Amino acid sequence: MKQTLRYDQVSCRLQVEGLPDLSSGQAQDALGIITGWSLSWPGRPELEGRREHLLALMAVVLPYARHLISGVARPFGGGEMPVSIAPRAEGGHSLQLRSSQPDTPSLDLHLDDAELADLVRVLDQLRLDPRLQVKLDLPEPQPLNPREVMERVPLRRRLAAPVGGAVALALAATLGALLPEPAPQRQTSGQRETSGQRETPGAAGATPQPSSRQPSVPPGDGAQPGNP
Repeated sequence: MKQTLRYDQVSCRLQVEGLPDLSSGQAQDALGIITGWSLSWPGRPELEGRREHLLALMAVVLPYARHLISGVARPFGGGEMPVSIAPRAEGGHSLQLRSSQPDTPSLDLHLDDAELADLVRVLDQLRLDPRLQVKLDLPEPQPLNPREVMERVPLRRRLAAPVGGAVALALAATLGALLPEPAPQRQTSGQRETSGQRETPGAAGATPQPSSRQPSVPPGDGAQPGNP
């Protein structure tokens, strides 16, 4: 009747033991009641615990890995929780397990990226195994909030675009103020005469002046006034 689920990776092995819940109509090969679990690491002490300890391990490691992939590394757990995980300043990850026994000190494990990836794989394999018919009270995945998304980009890169635009605008304004204004153009005498000639013939409403010159008398008609 006892069932054992085992999941192996390169750096760790997760083994979960339990019984099928026959009162719920589960099959003989199902695991509906977790009686214990163990997590073994090469060269490190073996971790053991009850069902609530396994759920606490999954509740902090899985969201931590999801945030790490998104580029937002922050601690999970701590306080009254028996398991906590946080990034280390010198690299890697610090996994801390606190015992419920008052005289038992907490266990600190330093994991590198490969060991953390193996731990996430065995926990995912357990969570997605159809033989495990235990309701896992795990928090639903939550999207990153806007502040966490902004903090993914370093402050220097976030300020580069607006500061560069302000500096370019200030330089353009300074250069524009230093440039001399263009001098007004002067008309030459030739340009003035040409302008007068163009304006005289085409002046609207101009009245022609009568000529002071007397008309010429044709030959043979030179009779003087007063002659018979």
